[in-house]
Amino acid sequence: MKKIFSFGVLLTMFAAPVLAQKTTPAAKPASTTQVTPSVQPQVTPAPVQTPAPAKKPADRPVDGYYKKNNVPQAKLTPLAPIREADIIYSRRVWRDIDVREKLNQFFVSPQSRLIDLIYKAVEAGELTAYDPTSAPEKDDRNGDAFSTPLTPDKAIARFTDSTFVEDYDSNGDVIQGSGRMVANIFTPDSITKFRIKEDWVFDKQRSVFEPRIIGIAPLIKIKKAGQELNEQPIFWVYFPEMRGLLSTTQVVNGRNDAFSLSYDDVFMKRIFSSYIVKVSNVKDEYIRDYAKTGVDRLKESERIKKELLDWEHDLWSY
Repeated sequence: MKKIFSFGVLLTMFAAPVLAQKTTPAAKPASTTQVTPSVQPQVTPAPVQTPAPAKKPADRPVDGYYKKNNVPQAKLTPLAPIREADIIYSRRVWRDIDVREKLNQFFVSPQSRLIDLIYKAVEAGELTAYDPTSAPEKDDRNGDAFSTPLTPDKAIARFTDSTFVEDYDSNGDVIQGSGRMVANIFTPDSITKFRIKEDWVFDKQRSVFEPRIIGIAPLIKIKKAGQELNEQPIFWVYFPEMRGLLSTTQVVNGRNDAFSLSYDDVFMKRIFSSYIVKVSNVKDEYIRDYAKTGVDRLKESERIKKELLDWEHDLWSY
């Protein structure tokens, strides 16, 4: 009986899924009608032309193993202000710098000439040039009081003098009463001297005896009737206005390339050789007016220099 009962149970278990499949309603057949989509002409888009990438400028290699930025990025150090009430002694001095001297050769280095710096700055209008001609009506008897500014064209024209050139006929004979003035070509090497105008002042507030440069003038030799006269200023440049340009211009150092100095350092620290050509006096004379020979002029220049140093030395007790 147990076997019969077990067989019946198994038969019931297998028959249940079959009956369930038969009672499941059949799915409806899919419709055989197909909708044909409308065919549209394919439009080929125009190719988009992308602009060619701009070529990047090639980076310039560093001229060396490190980049020198000390002088080009230098900031100007302002001078201490001076009050008239604090000045107990003052002396105006004019001195000449001869670039042919060994100590001054950096002024004419082809890499950084001082005259090139002044020439380009005046031509571009960055510096104002002043007429060195005497103007008593403007309280400028010596022409170095910065009373008459020059345009850049007039200032640059003063670098070159003119020569009278005669005209010749076809036979090579001079045509009488004819000729023209022709401007000579300016060469930087023709400027061999610079003149400095400065004040030596003693400031009792700071207890300092120091020079303050007021102006710089390149000198040129004047020719008259075939003879060379004394050097004359081409124009004057106001030194405080010029300091910003000098502080970012490096001076060539022939002994140590790593030791960087600017032209402002050269003038502020007095790293140049010069000699005195005039000092403020009653007659307003240059040394050459009363010392006729070159040796006497140098001796007088050294005497005035020693007089200035002795005045400071005598202030103190040792």
